[in-house]
Amino acid sequence: MVAMNGLRSRRQLLKLMGVGGVGIAASCAGSVFGNAQSAQAAVASADKPVVSSLKRLVEGNSRFMEEKFQNPNRSLSRLKEVAQKQQPFAAVLSCADSRVPAEIIFDQGIGDIFDVRIAGNIATPEAIASLEYAAVKLDVPLIMVLGHERCGAVKAALAGEPLPGQISTLVKAIEPAIKNNSYLSDLNSSVLVNKAVEENIRYQIEKLQKESKVLADLVQKGKLKIRGGWYDLDTGEVCLVRDRMLPSCINY
Repeated sequence: MVAMNGLRSRRQLLKLMGVGGVGIAASCAGSVFGNAQSAQAAVASADKPVVSSLKRLVEGNSRFMEEKFQNPNRSLSRLKEVAQKQQPFAAVLSCADSRVPAEIIFDQGIGDIFDVRIAGNIATPEAIASLEYAAVKLDVPLIMVLGHERCGAVKAALAGEPLPGQISTLVKAIEPAIKNNSYLSDLNSSVLVNKAVEENIRYQIEKLQKESKVLADLVQKGKLKIRGGWYDLDTGEVCLVRDRMLPSCINY
């Protein structure tokens, strides 16, 4: 499950948010923004939209876990407000899984999150195009690639067995994340799937920037951040995925 790391210092938070670089950084969502106002003051003005967006996701997820729902922007008036124009504060590439609805687990509403959902949260050409639209046309400052515990698509990629119909295309999109990390073969079954999920999140983030010059340019210019998120099916907590050179933010 998720471990609470308690990163609260200014220096650690700057590193977490990726100021000065585009590397993936992380800690558990619930502990990162214990002092959200200080966090915003600590970063350069160019990063404030990203901090604000991530802060909203983190705080919403905390409300969800604590069952202190605000259910914002779910009224008929909100529906009419965004009917002609949308301005989401974040885009989320998540798995097409009935247990991982972004608006609910982040306690958001209509027009808040630009959802792209596909099994295995994979960066297909269609998913990339959708995220490019969100970043370029809707000025979304943050993209989160959100994987989840015990992902069935990742399990299928690990199993390597024949699959019916087009399901095999999902597996092929995940396989490089497994093959490029040979250490996975040394893990026991109790941690293998979840560690592979973590690597798949990283791989899909890398793929977004490698295969989309549009997104890569926005990241380079500091106008966009791409972060990885891990959703714990058992607790409802979202943890931000660390660089693989750092200790995992997840206790398996």
